[in-house]
Amino acid sequence: MGRCRQLGLDTSWKHLFDLRRLPSLPPIFALGLMLNDLRLLAGSGRLALRVALWFLTQIFTTSQGWILIILGEATGLAFAVTVLSISVVSFPMLLDRNLGIAVAVHTSISTVLANPLTVALWGLIVTASLMIGYLFAFVGLAFVVPVLAHASWHRYRRVVQ
Repeated sequence: MGRCRQLGLDTSWKHLFDLRRLPSLPPIFALGLMLNDLRLLAGSGRLALRVALWFLTQIFTTSQGWILIILGEATGLAFAVTVLSISVVSFPMLLDRNLGIAVAVHTSISTVLANPLTVALWGLIVTASLMIGYLFAFVGLAFVVPVLAHASWHRYRRVVQ
């Protein structure tokens, strides 16, 4: 909607499904699948942590347990940074322009490298907002996600010329 407003197009709900006509829809789906694969890889690490919780005493009282905690958190952070770096600019860029995934992901990663603190702050804002949305039995996401999407669009427009 932010893009349509900026271009002076009609932003009514009847145009909601016009996105299916975008030439960049296949790359958007492919990028989503790639991020889903990363989520699945990260999920296996969470499964290991869940199993380890059965041995709560051993984890918090042994050096091996602390190593597991540190490595688990570091792995989660690595996945989070990877996903943020890949997608912070690429999704709005694919909506805005008829480009391939490689160009969009490269631009996204270049943006992160040029503005690491700003992107890290944005990642924290997104994380905190989604957590707040989850707190209200996922109903809060109906409010949080559109606001984040709109803010993401404007952030993208400022960063990418």
